[in-house]
Amino acid sequence: MSTSTTLHAESLIRNTGARVTTTRVKVLDFLLGQSASLTHHEIQHSLSGDGEIDSVTLYRVLEWLSENELVHRIAGADQVWRFGAGGGHHSHEHAHFQCTKCATLTCFTEVKLPAAPALPDGFRGQEMDFLIKGLCPRCG
Repeated sequence: MSTSTTLHAESLIRNTGARVTTTRVKVLDFLLGQSASLTHHEIQHSLSGDGEIDSVTLYRVLEWLSENELVHRIAGADQVWRFGAGGGHHSHEHAHFQCTKCATLTCFTEVKLPAAPALPDGFRGQEMDFLIKGLCPRCG
């Protein structure tokens, strides 16, 4: 983690109007540097060398970051939540790719999504998940 990415993480949190905490900054800074979305366990394991963040605290921080749209969460085909920042704030409305061999989940912000389906009267969509399953370049 470099000073510039840490400052960027602090700035993003500060812009929410909420309190900037060491744990929020550490988790967001870490996720901003990742190319794929990670599970709670993967995040905790990766950050374990930086001083322990207990499981409950990490869960609360990830929930807060998600609610404040600083990271997004997506359930993979295995129904496990994965969290990603994708290099900065971006809409959750994009495709995701999950490798059927290594389970890596990657955001595809450049892939055009199909049009939202027409819903029956009385239903109003708020969010649509688009998950593509297959083999990633590393496993293919």
